[in-house]
Amino acid sequence: MSSRRVPSGAWITVLLAGALAAVTVLAVHARSGLPEEASHTVTSEPSAKPSPTAAPKPRNPIPAESGTGRRVVYSIQQKRVWLVDDKDASLKTFTVWPGTIPPEPGSYKVSFRRETGTGSDGVPIEHAVYFGANSAFSNAVDGSSPSPDPDLRTSAIRESAADGLALWDFAEMGTPVSVVE
Repeated sequence: MSSRRVPSGAWITVLLAGALAAVTVLAVHARSGLPEEASHTVTSEPSAKPSPTAAPKPRNPIPAESGTGRRVVYSIQQKRVWLVDDKDASLKTFTVWPGTIPPEPGSYKVSFRRETGTGSDGVPIEHAVYFGANSAFSNAVDGSSPSPDPDLRTSAIRESAADGLALWDFAEMGTPVSVVE
């Protein structure tokens, strides 16, 4: 019985073809994960002109009518808060659970802060940031976000514990608060 050796050039060719196939599969897979508008800009040749695609729009843009500068923005309809820096960029945005009495749209300032206490619904809270007549952002100490009792009149606006801490750290006394529909 004779043993035949495969030339080393054949092995290199087979390995190279396999590597190219693997790279092609990975490239197709990676391209399929891009948003549709981004997948049109992926090319294998350099382009003389920049791609005409626009920058992606933020998922939760800061409401246009919310003012300018460093501020907290609260949208009643969206049930969302934005922490906005002095260059009008959103540092953080998150959903909230409002009470039964929404604040009136308008401009306010942080007027009082309380690190711990009890909410108007009897729930132990922390990181309470007050603005306006009686409105306040806070989070429940136990991390819960129950719907408010519809028979209870409360203007509390609850957020998660992590979001409550972020708002507490951001919203010092006198920080503007913009409430929009």
